[in-house]
Amino acid sequence: MISFLQVENLSKRFGEQLLFEGISFGIGKNQKTALIAKNGMGKSTLLQIIAGKDIPESGSVIFRNDISIGYLQQNPDLNDNNTIFEEVFSSDSPILNIIKEYEKAIATNNLKQLELLIPQMDAQSAWDYDTTIKQILSELKVDTYEKKIANLSGGQKKRVGLAKVLISNPDFLILDEPTNHLDIEMTEWLENYLEKSNTTLLMVTHDRYFLDRVCSNIIEIDDFGIFNYEGNYSYYLEKRAQRIATRNATIDKARNLLRTEQEWMRRMPQARSHKAQYRIDNFYKLQETASQKTDEKKLELDIKGQRLGKKILELEHISKSYEDQCLIDDFSYKFVRGEKIGIVGKNGVGKSTFLNIITRNLEPDRGKIDIGETVVYGYYKQSGIEFSETDRVIDIVKNIAERIDLGNDRIMSASQFLEYFMFTDKQQYSLVSKLSGGERRRLYLLTVLMSNPNFLILDEPTNDLDIITLNVLEDYLQSFKGCLLIVSHDRFFVDKVVDRVFAFEGNGKIKDFPGNYTIYKNHKEEEEEEKQRAKKQTTKEPKSAPSDNLSKKRKLSFKEQQEMLRLEQEIESLTNEKTEIESALSSGSLSTEELVRKSERISEVIALLDEKEMRWLELSEI
Repeated sequence: MISFLQVENLSKRFGEQLLFEGISFGIGKNQKTALIAKNGMGKSTLLQIIAGKDIPESGSVIFRNDISIGYLQQNPDLNDNNTIFEEVFSSDSPILNIIKEYEKAIATNNLKQLELLIPQMDAQSAWDYDTTIKQILSELKVDTYEKKIANLSGGQKKRVGLAKVLISNPDFLILDEPTNHLDIEMTEWLENYLEKSNTTLLMVTHDRYFLDRVCSNIIEIDDFGIFNYEGNYSYYLEKRAQRIATRNATIDKARNLLRTEQEWMRRMPQARSHKAQYRIDNFYKLQETASQKTDEKKLELDIKGQRLGKKILELEHISKSYEDQCLIDDFSYKFVRGEKIGIVGKNGVGKSTFLNIITRNLEPDRGKIDIGETVVYGYYKQSGIEFSETDRVIDIVKNIAERIDLGNDRIMSASQFLEYFMFTDKQQYSLVSKLSGGERRRLYLLTVLMSNPNFLILDEPTNDLDIITLNVLEDYLQSFKGCLLIVSHDRFFVDKVVDRVFAFEGNGKIKDFPGNYTIYKNHKEEEEEEKQRAKKQTTKEPKSAPSDNLSKKRKLSFKEQQEMLRLEQEIESLTNEKTEIESALSSGSLSTEELVRKSERISEVIALLDEKEMRWLELSEI
């Protein structure tokens, strides 16, 4: 495998805190690698060092000389003075610059400029690339090209940054939490795009389905070093569990042996032979191993929680619109104790609006909301909250509650609750200013949970949380006795926690569906297939013997065989048309009007070809 990246003996501190020390690893051409670690252990810092945005204390980062590198930060560094169009195309790539000028000429109907640019587009074979760019922008909902970057929300900026780095089409792609601020549909598109792409990839992501389907190699930062797993996320889980079990067994063995050696040290004679000195040296090594904490000892939480009465929350025919857009249309639901509901849907269809309505932060246009007297909301907002930089972590949590009642005369202190959510003793007494972005999100989550709600509302709780913390949160939520309402783009998280889905399907329609997200998605796909079958039945064709060749190769229905033959003819026709247009564009004999018409047509032809070829491939795999 051709080496694209070599990291050698890299070390880095954040103030007094050691993040990693002497780590080395390599990434080869076309390899797709995920970086995993707890929050605050240096994932983003390592990506910044590799991308040349930060400097290590020691060690080196060596890229192959002839490759291009693209880097998406958690909070992309964009020029606020640019429009979206200017930012997306702000690249040194010659082909991108030509496409940029071509798109500007089309938008302004500059015929003279088009006459110059179309031959250049042809010479650079830029037509296919132009179509790909439009697809990326469309899928990520980046379509208001003239809007200024300064006027975008954080989520919109993230999508513009992602579109920009994908459009630059680098040889080596570095992504820091690329799925943050994407809805599920966008996440699934990006997953498919990266899976099929030949680019070499290094990324940090908390989305476990995304990680499992895209990456074939995982690097974990732990104990200031790294561990390499040559497999996907499922393989990583298995091998990591084995590693931790082996480590815990080694520590337990060292502790048992230490008791014997301590007794020998106490009665050891003053005269020390060479053999005795070796045993003394070994004692101190043993002491160091035995002093380490064993990992992954789960604390079972069964929090008593505040009493929840019979009446919880009743929604009667609620509706809400903004200007001409209907977000919620005549929705009714009566919540019952113990329900765990996931809210899914595209960005901008009303998910956060729905949460604000049921928490009475926003009034519906129509309908009635009846909240039970015993309901105590815990509302984790996507926007987060600001902490005082000079406060200690432990004091922030203690100001909410000193302890949590687990029932049966069992109490959990604020410190124990912090430890359950991965805050070490040292971190608990550190200042907020010392925390990473993910650690701050985790602290905010704790302040919501410590208030002991019986109706928990979480709006995108997985953003900026590491995978290990997510596993802890999932365990907590599964044991939660009250009502739970979650908005999340993290399909793994939703599948694991919820037993019901509110699917926001657009135009105010909210579908109440029993089951998790994957069950809902499969149901929608089956519905769509049924619609397609019904359409085909309305245009039945006369029966005839299917092609022997096709029937032997695939178990296709007669209509599918006919469709496949038709697709082959259409693909051939479109390919011929594409060749003819390319030849005409490069001939130099077309008028300006013909140049414009044919340049627009070639984009349409390429898009149609992609669509027909994709459908042909689907049929060929049946």
